[in-house]
Amino acid sequence: MFVEQRTYTLHSGNTAEFLRLYEQEGLAIQRPILGRLVGYFSSEVGILHQIIHMWAYNDLEERSRRRATLNADARWKRLHTKGQAFANLSGKQNFHASLIQSVVGR
Repeated sequence: MFVEQRTYTLHSGNTAEFLRLYEQEGLAIQRPILGRLVGYFSSEVGILHQIIHMWAYNDLEERSRRRATLNADARWKRLHTKGQAFANLSGKQNFHASLIQSVVGR
């Protein structure tokens, strides 16, 4: 099993708007396509204005297939044109992803 951890650093003041749009529209698009949501978090200490979400996949092929389906989804593309919070996610400096693999107890 692999878990993808995606971290987005938002501009100050955009976190509430991002979470509102994501809760109202984004999760309903992502969850059926990506599958197993491990968790959706926001930072409280350390680097502020970060959103961290984790998705589990059986293997890297499943992850690639599901991410490609999401990226091709017209609803998902439209969501990224709504509001300043999503518009600011386009820069690579605002995004970090890690793939971690289960190594104990599998």
